Amino acid sequence: MRHSRLFRQLLATTLPVALLVASGTQTALAEPMIGTSLNAYGMPGAIDTPTAEGLDDGTLGGSVGVSDYARRNSIVFQALPRMTAALRYSRLDGVDRSRGFLWDRSFDVRFRVLDEDEAGWRPAVAVGLQDFMGTGIYSAEYLVATKTLTPRLRVSAGVGWGRLGGEERRTSDVGEGGKLNVKDWFTGPAKPFASVAWQATDNLRLVAEYSTDPYAREVTTGGEEEPKSKLNLGANYHFGENYQIGVYTVGGNTFGAQFSVALNPRQAPFPSGLEKAPAPVRPRPAPGADPEGWAGVWANDPTAHPAIQTALGDALRDEGQTLESMALSANRAEVRIRNGRYVQHAEAIGRTARLMTRALPPSVETFVITTSADGLPTSSVTLRRSDVERLENTEVSQIANAAVLTDADPRPGNLVMTPGLYPRFQWGLTPYLSTSLFDPDQPFRYEVGAQARAKYELVPGLVLSGTVRQRAFGSIKQEAPGAYTTDEYEALNTDYAANGVPRVRSDGRMYSGNSSPTIPELTLNWYAKPTDTVYTRVTVGLLERAYGGVSTEALWKPVNLPLALGAEINRVKKRDFEDALSFRDYEVTTGHVSAYYEFGGGFTGQVDIGRYLAGDDGATVTLTREFANGWRVGAYATKTNMSEEDFGEGSFDKGITISLPVAWATGQPSLQRVGGDLRSLSRDGGSRLRINDRLYDTVRESHSGKLYEGWGKFWR
Repeated sequence: MRHSRLFRQLLATTLPVALLVASGTQTALAEPMIGTSLNAYGMPGAIDTPTAEGLDDGTLGGSVGVSDYARRNSIVFQALPRMTAALRYSRLDGVDRSRGFLWDRSFDVRFRVLDEDEAGWRPAVAVGLQDFMGTGIYSAEYLVATKTLTPRLRVSAGVGWGRLGGEERRTSDVGEGGKLNVKDWFTGPAKPFASVAWQATDNLRLVAEYSTDPYAREVTTGGEEEPKSKLNLGANYHFGENYQIGVYTVGGNTFGAQFSVALNPRQAPFPSGLEKAPAPVRPRPAPGADPEGWAGVWANDPTAHPAIQTALGDALRDEGQTLESMALSANRAEVRIRNGRYVQHAEAIGRTARLMTRALPPSVETFVITTSADGLPTSSVTLRRSDVERLENTEVSQIANAAVLTDADPRPGNLVMTPGLYPRFQWGLTPYLSTSLFDPDQPFRYEVGAQARAKYELVPGLVLSGTVRQRAFGSIKQEAPGAYTTDEYEALNTDYAANGVPRVRSDGRMYSGNSSPTIPELTLNWYAKPTDTVYTRVTVGLLERAYGGVSTEALWKPVNLPLALGAEINRVKKRDFEDALSFRDYEVTTGHVSAYYEFGGGFTGQVDIGRYLAGDDGATVTLTREFANGWRVGAYATKTNMSEEDFGEGSFDKGITISLPVAWATGQPSLQRVGGDLRSLSRDGGSRLRINDRLYDTVRESHSGKLYEGWGKFWR
């Protein structure tokens, strides 16, 4: 399908207006070179060529572009101040003769070696790899330098190999890919490229570049026109702080357009949030004004304790917290709370401390605020009441220095459970959206419906939970893998592929498209804490949509250490495709030992070693970056003893994870999140069981790494 007429009309309409605005408008720029533009590959750059620019640290962006040569959809992440990474999914017509088109996955990474010296002569310098692990259709490497000459003018120049060197390089066959193309990096002919960007107005940027990419594959197999010139021209219009639309021409005879968005986690729509202000700290009266309260006489009154606990519980409920239990003496109070509202647990602790100053008699000097998650006491913060009173309007670092964080005592001691709290039943009815990405025939599929969720906590740590879904509509349909029909595959109980590898995930679409209600999960969970630093979980039931059985887990996680160690073992059986309560014949024992380490700065590493669902043995390495406002972006890779031939396309399992808190966008406090895993393929090798509420993510929210990174919210 060709788009030249559309783009020529669009360009003919846009460029004259842009040039008129640029020449006739003398609006002063608010700052030099507003924002950073994304090129047609979804990375900071001009049109086809890269620059040495980067996005603001932590920025997560995306772009959707279409031209006569390709349709490209990209996700870009500024993983470090100097490192930019991108995942791209592109459609090229005519490349794969069996379909008439090819959907290609590719990864890019760029590292800025030198920062620009704005006052001197030194430019920013970056080295980059384009499509460095895949089929290599866009494979290229480059060195590039960028210099801002005036507040409105920025130039870049570099040398490139592969596509940027004028060579169409195919490093692996379609249908394989997924491996690092190390032997091809910086090989073959090297050619120069250059670009210039002029900030014409506050919103409009005009770009010109010299590129030697001949688009040989698109021309020879896709039937497109060869670029008539090595000069490419474009115009990018920025609107708002995060959005950009651009049009461009490659060689003067091929046209394209692109929409981009870039979101910075530090620039929330509602930076201060929209939650109501906390109750202020209430200073204690002078000893002479309340001598009995200061003397602790009230502690001998048997009616005082229940009244105080009820009043504090009601106040905490208004703050989205649950007062699970409380121990009270003349000079010390311990409360066990469950945070049900705030992304940063430090905010829940700070608001609890304020309310304790208002609810407790003046003789109580020591506050112990213990966090509970799924009935597990996970950490205790000890504060002196006098410090809370004295430091309320000071820097948050002072109250952080005054607080003492310790492992929570697993024993109840003299804690009194809040009356009527257990058994506790919660439920909700919400819509759901399920998506399927990266299918070669239909890259985006969806399903919309309603789901009912229920949770019944019998006693602390013993939880019965489940979900029921009813599909309403969508493009996701039940499909069998390989050459089977759905009826034929459903009749097979061996679940084996032709190469002998159990189909543990590659038949996932057999669980889709059901018109009758489904039960994605129905489990009984028992959480326990046998020692101060050891947590355990036992889960029985329908563990996920495809598997049911028993899952057990143990985690060692001291509250003030960055290291945690865990072990998990599962015995599961594959569930039936249609009958929610029936099973198929495939059974497997799977499990892992895991190590977790918090490197600081929001970075957490995880290594899992063990057996996967298909019976293959290996390891998964995960690196995640989390920001103070709850944004999480990570990447993982799994390599097992399954051969590349048996694994199939992609060679090994890998992907990225994105999880964004709803509160960031709405300004309203909430623990709800959106996001998920983005993996190019659903293969059978390296597949793990999908268990909700694994211990590490449950426990770490109130431990030192996460707690202190969010401590700035204590007085919020």
